[in-house]
Amino acid sequence: MMLLLPLLTVLQVLVLMAWSVFWMTLAGLMTLLTRSGEVALMMARRYWAPLHWRITGSRMEVEPLPDIDWSRPHIFLMNHQSALDIPCAFAALPVNLRFVAKHVLRYVPFLGQYMAMTGMIFINRSRHTEALKSLAQAGERIREGASILAFPEGTRSPDGTLLPFKKGPFLLALEAQVPIVPVAIEGSGRVLPPGRLTPRRDVIRVKVGRPIETKGRTLADRDALMREVRDSIIQLHRDIGGRSEAPQVAAPAPESSRALPAFNP
Repeated sequence: MMLLLPLLTVLQVLVLMAWSVFWMTLAGLMTLLTRSGEVALMMARRYWAPLHWRITGSRMEVEPLPDIDWSRPHIFLMNHQSALDIPCAFAALPVNLRFVAKHVLRYVPFLGQYMAMTGMIFINRSRHTEALKSLAQAGERIREGASILAFPEGTRSPDGTLLPFKKGPFLLALEAQVPIVPVAIEGSGRVLPPGRLTPRRDVIRVKVGRPIETKGRTLADRDALMREVRDSIIQLHRDIGGRSEAPQVAAPAPESSRALPAFNP
């Protein structure tokens, strides 16, 4: 029995890898044929994503969705617990998502090509100029109708509590003047904790909040917007059983400050 468990885990990982390669290859072909990433993203939502937790014996429960105009572009901001968060978001949200990712993922075989073909946004955090260029590119895609998923913590939380938020997604929302939709996830960190390849069986819960408008807000409102979104995600997280304690964001900048702050996605 002790030997069977590691073998089962290895089999799960191999199946997920083969599944991802298959669907990314198929999605890439569909993108070339249709000259659009929309079909590939729809396939990711319906077929690729759900296997990630089902193969572990886990299940995902999504709270009833609020009244949202899904035809409009939005920026979905979600707390980050696990590598499973992206497939969970893909399956839980009834809209094709692009997401903001570290630039090194561009060079991962199959994944990098799939992400580039479907219009994902790569951010090089080590280079300020390139990061600002990526921010402008993301804003243009949103204004063209794309919805973006981002993790404002910037990295996975080791214990499930919210980490401090980065400024980048909020600058993006203010530039694009599109609503922010807060999203909370709980349980993905127990199914696949950071730094582990061995998944466990558990329940993953997702709750989507009401959109927070950014229209008419300026860069001077950035810190107030961060606090509003953070408070919303904390409450959503509590509602689905998450831990309530969380670090506080930095003190707000003076209202007179209108200069574009350093980009820190």
